Amino acid sequence: MQYSWAEDDFDVPPGVGRLGLSAPGDNRKYVMYHGTTRAIAQSILATGFRQSTGGMLGRGVYLSRDLLKASRYPIDHPEHDRAVIKCLVKVGKVIKIDDKDHPKRKTWHDYGFDTAWVPPNCGMVKSGLEEDCVWDPSRITISKIIDPKPVPTGARGYM
Repeated sequence: MQYSWAEDDFDVPPGVGRLGLSAPGDNRKYVMYHGTTRAIAQSILATGFRQSTGGMLGRGVYLSRDLLKASRYPIDHPEHDRAVIKCLVKVGKVIKIDDKDHPKRKTWHDYGFDTAWVPPNCGMVKSGLEEDCVWDPSRITISKIIDPKPVPTGARGYM
C-alpha cells in the first residue's frame, strides 16, 4: 500500500519560516519535523523530546524542515507504523555543518551554537535532504502528530 504524508494544514504562525534551501537564520522560529514510530511519537507527546546520545552531529534532537525527510524515519520500519511530529523550533544561534570533516561537527554546542544545520545536497546525508540538530529540547514546541494517510489503489493525482 502507498501512503501520503501531505500536511492537512498549511498555516504557520506569524514570523515562522517554512522550508527553504537557504540556511536557517539565527534567532528565528521554524516549522520542523521529527520522524519516528507511532508509539514513540505518543511518548514524546506525553513527556517531550530528549537529546539523543549521539549521531552524525553528536548529541541533540534531530529534525528537518523537510516533511518528506522526516517521513522516512525510522528507516526500515513499516511506513504504516511511522509518525511525524510537527514542531515549532526556536533555533537560536545556528552553525552550518557541510562536511564530514568539519572541525565542529560533533562539538558545535561547545562553541555557543544552539542548532547545527546540514544543508541539502552537501554530501553528508544520503538522501540529499537537509537535517537539523537542536541541542536543547526546550527550544522545541510540539504542534501535532502527522500520520501517513493510505492512498486508495488506483487513485490518480498530480505530482
